[in-house]
Amino acid sequence: QVHLVESGGGLVQPGGSLRLSCAASGSIFTIYAMGWYRQAPGKERELVATITSSRNTNYADSVKGRFTISRDNAKNTVYLEMNSLKPEDTAVYYCNARVVVTTNRYQIGDYWGQGTQVTVSS
Repeated sequence: QVHLVESGGGLVQPGGSLRLSCAASGSIFTIYAMGWYRQAPGKERELVATITSSRNTNYADSVKGRFTISRDNAKNTVYLEMNSLKPEDTAVYYCNARVVVTTNRYQIGDYWGQGTQVTVSS
């Protein structure tokens, strides 16, 4: 019912920048929080940043001051601007959205994108 499609990953040198995008589509009534999570090889998935519909943000300590999350409610899209990238930022980055669908307005569902690879290496 809801599809999240990420884009913008790739290979970047340490100190470089990337911008991730995630567009939600489908039977969307409203989207509450949206966010980015990441999973490095051999590690559990961890929160990177979240943003509410009123644009309140929350960041992992490891990315504060380097990453910025934003969203365009009209486009159902969330962005992650990543600056001063470090090798330890290398991971698959997943988009998440908490969505109320038009066919069931009494439940908030959790939806995930397919992930996009970010590799920080010289």
